[in-house]
Amino acid sequence: MICIKSNKEIEKLRKAGQITAGALQAAGEALRPGMTTHELDKVVERYILSHGAKPGFKGYGGFPAAACISVNDEVIHGIPGNRKILEGDIVSVDTGAFVDGYHGDSCKTFACGKISDDVQALLDSTEESLYEAIKMVKPGVRLGDIGAAIQKYNEDRGFSVVREYCGHGLGRDLHEDPEVPNYGRAGHGVRLQAGMVICIEPMINMGTAAIKVLPDGWTVKTQDGKWSAHFEHAIAVTQDGCVILSKL
Repeated sequence: MICIKSNKEIEKLRKAGQITAGALQAAGEALRPGMTTHELDKVVERYILSHGAKPGFKGYGGFPAAACISVNDEVIHGIPGNRKILEGDIVSVDTGAFVDGYHGDSCKTFACGKISDDVQALLDSTEESLYEAIKMVKPGVRLGDIGAAIQKYNEDRGFSVVREYCGHGLGRDLHEDPEVPNYGRAGHGVRLQAGMVICIEPMINMGTAAIKVLPDGWTVKTQDGKWSAHFEHAIAVTQDGCVILSKL
């Protein structure tokens, strides 16, 4: 069931989103070669706690950390640990703050130092497709329109779209209806209406779209070992368009 949010609820979601955005900014500023993914996770957790919120991911479904930190060919759900981040790596940090009964959720893929031109093109395409999708959001638009736009934007640039994971609704629960795929057919799917809050989060691979889940039950990697990028924003649908909740 899709939950339509009141203006008061959307303001609470905005608060959670702003803390989430600040945590991602802190992670990006702290990122450096030689630090571990665990150390980066602690930067995120300290920021969230210091702003009066709780890490919404920690304990969710048994996940052990404040952020999913996925490096290079890890698509999503990487568990922070002793892995050292190296110069030239890309690091996706996906996190959310939980405050006043509502969740934030956002992700960015950061470059650690200098990266190759083809990897930069992957990051650019993934992030640009997110903003192309956000520009489309308004009442009456179908989720298939959004998914088709993300799919075409990335496939036109030679990249592939992960099918098994997608965006979602957001509110009192971290994952609510509807599902928001990053592929689809224009003119199909749920129609957006004012008061809906959704997360749009393209997960885009340099090679095949095929993925695999590691034995830890969380970490998702590309099957061919090529790298992947992930960007996400929480969006509230308004009467005349939309607003991004997960930004400072």
